[in-house]
Amino acid sequence: MAHNVEQLLTIMTKLRDPQTGCPWDKAQSFSSIVPFTIEEAYEVADAIERMDMAELPSELGDLLFQVVFYCQLGKEAGLFDFSDVVQQISDKLIRRHPHVFADIDSASSAQVNANWEAVKSQERSERELHSVLDDVPQALPALKRAAKIQKRVARVGFDWDELDPVVAKIHEEVDEVLAEVNAADIDQDKVVDEMGDLLFAVVNLSRHLQVDPEQALRQANRKFERRFRGVEQLAAENNKPLQQHTLAELDRYWEQVKQQEAVKS
Repeated sequence: MAHNVEQLLTIMTKLRDPQTGCPWDKAQSFSSIVPFTIEEAYEVADAIERMDMAELPSELGDLLFQVVFYCQLGKEAGLFDFSDVVQQISDKLIRRHPHVFADIDSASSAQVNANWEAVKSQERSERELHSVLDDVPQALPALKRAAKIQKRVARVGFDWDELDPVVAKIHEEVDEVLAEVNAADIDQDKVVDEMGDLLFAVVNLSRHLQVDPEQALRQANRKFERRFRGVEQLAAENNKPLQQHTLAELDRYWEQVKQQEAVKS
């Protein structure tokens, strides 16, 4: 295992060698590889959601390479290296799991969560992060960040204990969107603002139902795509372009595809 990691670190060093390295790798910086890191993380998630265990090691390797790349950049700048990253995550895991690594009895999930939050709160204080929202990453996808913000504020009691007001808030936001849309003089900025409030409220419902909104929407995207491809196939079988169908005809295809799926399941 250690040999494999050392081999990977050596490869990364050679890729960044000023004289003999790869021109593309040598041209990269911390900020320039961020989009690739995000893309690789999503490819890992995609492989897991498709249960493609044969592909997953390759995707995890691509993601690990991103970590190694950052570490090489840090080493070259005299900031940190791979061993520093490993040491910091090791220290953090031990610090946040006293019920495993220290002589503390925390058998229940509630106790474990309480200890976890206490340690994280102490870490934020040491980093002079005074708001519970201070270290919520700005670069998170909007749905994921909304859920994280809501989870953070819920920890300090800023949350509804029941589902009814959560659902009522969604209806309220729908009404406000429609009020702006139906206004005599539509203000698009206000429409965008109200749509944002509506999406935020829907994310809150997802959180209360213990549903990851990002995952749920990806699943809905895949389902829609699968069914629409079925609509396209039925249209092709009728030798008639999609554009020449009425909406009612396309809806009938859609229902037919749904029925076929129901039979298969």
